[in-house]
Amino acid sequence: MPDNKRDYYDVLGVSKNAGEEEIKKAYRKVARDCHPDLNPGDKGKERQFKEANEAYEVLSDSQKKSLYDQYGHAGVDPNYGAGSGGGFGGFGGFGDFDLGSIFENLFGGFGGGGGGRSGARRGESIRVTLVLSFEEAAFGCDKEIELRRVESCTDCGGTGAAKGTSAETCDHCRGSGQVRTQTRTPMGVISSTGACPVCNGRGKIIKSPCQTCKSTGAMPKRASVSVKIPAGIDDGQTVSLRGQGNMGSGGGPAGDVLVTVSVRPHPLFIREGTIVHCEMPISFAQAALGCELEVPTLDGRVKYTVPEGTQPGAIFRLRGKGIPGLHGRARGDQLVHIVVDVPKHLTKRQRDALLAYAELFDGSDTIKNKKKK
Repeated sequence: MPDNKRDYYDVLGVSKNAGEEEIKKAYRKVARDCHPDLNPGDKGKERQFKEANEAYEVLSDSQKKSLYDQYGHAGVDPNYGAGSGGGFGGFGGFGDFDLGSIFENLFGGFGGGGGGRSGARRGESIRVTLVLSFEEAAFGCDKEIELRRVESCTDCGGTGAAKGTSAETCDHCRGSGQVRTQTRTPMGVISSTGACPVCNGRGKIIKSPCQTCKSTGAMPKRASVSVKIPAGIDDGQTVSLRGQGNMGSGGGPAGDVLVTVSVRPHPLFIREGTIVHCEMPISFAQAALGCELEVPTLDGRVKYTVPEGTQPGAIFRLRGKGIPGLHGRARGDQLVHIVVDVPKHLTKRQRDALLAYAELFDGSDTIKNKKKK
């Protein structure tokens, strides 16, 4: 039975034609309005916050967004509509995996008489995008990534030959995979070496091919790999997992998995290198008289004393409350930008009090026309 999920574009309040920046801006607004720190105990807001995170994770990734636009939730959620045959398992359309083209690209079509290449070849690398929260990127984390890759065929053990059989040495090249040819020209006899046309450079002939992998020795499979995200990683940076990609051919090594990080924008903080910026709204009275605030940081709320006479736009620095530097470098600071909140709707008592204040500081001439009759 399909899940009752809201449309991701409706969750963020954007159209299907929204660009990357519009999606990011919309997510930041929704996430800020529903952030659990700003709405303690409100389960409804907490649910909306999680919903916005899920929507942004899909719509900020071009590949996932394309799948979502084509197939809806079934294209990106392996559990959506379970039992209906509609899901893609979150693997970018695993059901449409083109075995013929992938084997041709990776292995040159060897084993079946196609034009293969001789020698060991390194496997193709796999590129994936991993969406992280602001905090996960700041402090690092361990993640499991689900992907698809080409591995050795389990039925033939990668030999390409059917069970109970084995590849035979090619009589034409005597197992070398190479043949020497001579061509007579007016300049003399020219010798050249190339891949054996009989075995396609493999040195072996498969007379009874494995029907599972069609003699390629390889099959696409789903895999789960672990990746350690270092503290301080930034949006767009890549972590390499050596030897975790597609298998090589002819005894060549496997390729890599290249994990590119996409960091969700934070509803309260903006990152600049290792510096974290945040805005802190205070009232006019707090700015004029000074006050003690609880400022949100990546480590939780901290107390900060705002001095008397603080001006709008003032910036205060919290040492060591920013982003840790990569490879153990020093942690940055947090810059708190003071925003003086001017009230839009005043009661009569509040207005009278401000008028009295204005008379004391600005003189009666500047406000006499502002008084209500």
